[in-house]
Amino acid sequence: MSYRTIKRLLGETSLERKCRFLFGSGLLTLITGSFYFYARQTTELVYSQNRVTAQLLVAPVILEKHWEWSERGQEFGFAGRVSEMATELKPNDLKEYSWAMIGVDVDDKSTSPFFDLEEHRVFREIEHGKREVVRILRNKKQHEYQYFGAVYASESCLGCHQQRIPKDRPPLKAGDLIGMVKISFPMEKTQRDLAWNNAILLATAIVTAFLAMLAAYAIVRYVIVKPVLHLKEVSDNIARGALDQRADIRTGDEFEELSHAFNRMLRHLVTVQEELQALNHGYEKQNDELAQVNLRLYELNNLKNEFLATMSHELRTPLNSILGFSDVLDGSQNLTDKQKRYVNHIQTSGKNLLSLINDVLDLAKIESGKMERHPVEFSIKDLIERMVGAMLPLAERKNLDLGWDVDPRIPVLWQDNGKLQQILNNLLSNAIKFTPDGGRVRVYVELRDPATFAIIVEDTGVGIPLEEQERIFEKFRQGKTLPGKRDALTREYEGTGLGLSIVRELAKLLGGDVHLVSEFGKGSIFTVTLPVRLDVNLESPSTVRNRQELTAPVATAAVM
Repeated sequence: MSYRTIKRLLGETSLERKCRFLFGSGLLTLITGSFYFYARQTTELVYSQNRVTAQLLVAPVILEKHWEWSERGQEFGFAGRVSEMATELKPNDLKEYSWAMIGVDVDDKSTSPFFDLEEHRVFREIEHGKREVVRILRNKKQHEYQYFGAVYASESCLGCHQQRIPKDRPPLKAGDLIGMVKISFPMEKTQRDLAWNNAILLATAIVTAFLAMLAAYAIVRYVIVKPVLHLKEVSDNIARGALDQRADIRTGDEFEELSHAFNRMLRHLVTVQEELQALNHGYEKQNDELAQVNLRLYELNNLKNEFLATMSHELRTPLNSILGFSDVLDGSQNLTDKQKRYVNHIQTSGKNLLSLINDVLDLAKIESGKMERHPVEFSIKDLIERMVGAMLPLAERKNLDLGWDVDPRIPVLWQDNGKLQQILNNLLSNAIKFTPDGGRVRVYVELRDPATFAIIVEDTGVGIPLEEQERIFEKFRQGKTLPGKRDALTREYEGTGLGLSIVRELAKLLGGDVHLVSEFGKGSIFTVTLPVRLDVNLESPSTVRNRQELTAPVATAAVM
C-alpha cells in the first residue's frame, strides 16, 4: 500500500489517529497471522500424532489377529479368551480405536471382511506401491481418523500363509503384499480439544491485541503527540502576540532537541522584531518629515504654476503691443534698410518670445490640471494636409522632401482639434529643424484597431543617442547632436526644449501616449497613439499625478 493510498484512506486527520491506526493495523495483522499459524501447526501436530499412533498399532493388531486364529485352531473351550485378554491389555487411551484385517483377496468375502468402495480404492493404491493411506471422515454420522497400512510377508509368514494360497497362483515370497490393516480413531474428542485450544488462542490473541493497542495509545499519546501538541500550543500563543512563550519539553530525545531549536529560533525572531520596530520608528519619523516636505513642495509647485500662468498672461499683453507696433513700423515707407533690418530683428525676437511664453503657459496649465479639452468631429486628413501645407515653406528653405499619407480606413475623429494641431506643429517643427538640408520628412496616419489610431512623424535628421531618448521628453531638454558635449542643456539648435514635453503631456491629456525610435546619425521616428473618440470623463493625467505625489508619503508611512 502506497503513501497516497494511506492518505486517501485516512484523509486529513490528526497525527495521533494516524499513528494509532497504522500501528494498530500492523500489530493486529501480525498477531492474527502468528496465532493462525500456531493453530494450524497445532492441528497438523494432532493429526501427525494420530498417524504415528496408528503406525505403532499395526504390529499389535497383526499379533492380535494371529492370536484369534491360534485359538480357533484348538479343541479346548478357551476360544476368545486370548482376544479378550489382548483387548484388556490395550492402553486406556486406545480402547476407543477399532481395527480390521483385510486380506489380499479383497473380492472374496469369505477371506476378507466386507468394506465400502472407498476402502477398495485405498487397497488398490496400496497394491500399486503405497505403504500407507490416511483418510479423515467428516459427516453427520461419524467423524473418524482412518489409517490404512500395508502388511508384507516375512520369512515367518511363509509357512502358514503358503497353505492358504490357491494352487493356481504363484507361491508366496518374502516381501509380498498379504493384506492391509485398517485402524480407525473417533475424532469427536480430538475435535473438542482442538476447538478448546483454538478458543484459548483466539482469546489470547484478543487480549494481546487489546493490551498492545493500549500500549500503542500510551506511546503515541504521551511520547509522540504530547510534545507536538505542546509545540503547537506555544506556536499559537506566539501567533497571538505572546512572544515570551517558550517550549518546555524534557524527554531526553529528539523532541527535546527540537524544543531547544524552537526556542533559539524564537529568541532570534524577537531580536529581529525589536530591530525592525526600531527601524520602523525611524522610518515613520522620516516619512512624516517627507510628507510635510512633499506637502510644502506641492504647495510651492502650485504657486509656481500659478506664477508662470499669471506672468505668461501678463507678458503677452505688452509683447503683443510690441509686435503690433513693429508691424506698423515695417509697413512704413520712409525707413532705411538698416532700420527695416532692426524692425525684422524685433519681430523675430518678439515672435520667439511669444512662442516661449505660450509654451510656458500651456505647460503650466497642463501641470496645474487647468487645461481643458474641447472634442469636436473633424477629418484627420484635412488636418494633416493643412499642417503640412503650413510647414512646406520652412521645408523648401532647407530643400527638404516633405510628404504625408493617411490611412483611408480612419473614420471621422472625435478629438480635440486644437491640441492635436499643436502636437503636429511641435513634431513637424522639430523634424524640419533637426533634419539637414536635402533630407526627408514624412507624416503617416495609421489605424491600429477600430478604437485607436497613430500619427507617425519620420525624419532623416541627426537622431538621438539611446541614453538620451528618455530624457528628451523632459522640460527644457534637447538631445545632443554632436559627440563630446555632455551637457544636456547644450543646444546646437534654437528652441526652448519644451516642445516634446508638451507633446507628451498633450498626448496623455487626449488619452494616448508618444513613443520614440531613433538611431544617432540616421534619424528619428515619433509615434503618437490616440483614441478615435476622446472620453471627456477621463481624468487628467496631471491631476492623477498631483494626487499621487500628495498622498504617496502618507501611504508609505502607513505601510511602514
